[in-house]
Amino acid sequence: MSDWVNGHFPAALLRAQRKIERWRERHRPRSPLPEQLWREAAELVGVHGINRTARALRLDYYSLKKRVTAATAGDEPAPQFVEVLPGGLSDVRPQCLIELEDASGAKMRIHLQGGDLPDVSALTRVFRECR
Repeated sequence: MSDWVNGHFPAALLRAQRKIERWRERHRPRSPLPEQLWREAAELVGVHGINRTARALRLDYYSLKKRVTAATAGDEPAPQFVEVLPGGLSDVRPQCLIELEDASGAKMRIHLQGGDLPDVSALTRVFRECR
């Protein structure tokens, strides 16, 4: 920790610091830093933290934080299936069971659960017509 106070940085930070300074010397002030340098800085955050890395490399704290957050967000696999329940996260789901039986004994059972309901009248009409 005292090395940080005296301006002595770990070797990886010194290398990144030199790369960024060389780039800044060759480009106009306020030119956007290349993605490669941002990625390298973001990797150093995992070891040294956002604040220390931003200070050592003379980068904007919030810009570095945004890039680190974006980089780590891509590490998680996307969900393959998402179930959306009506009414938020409630475990209570409206349900209805409809059973039809015609004179010949043919039966049809419709189990409705959740928010979107099918056209029940059309289903019953098809059931009657098929018999």
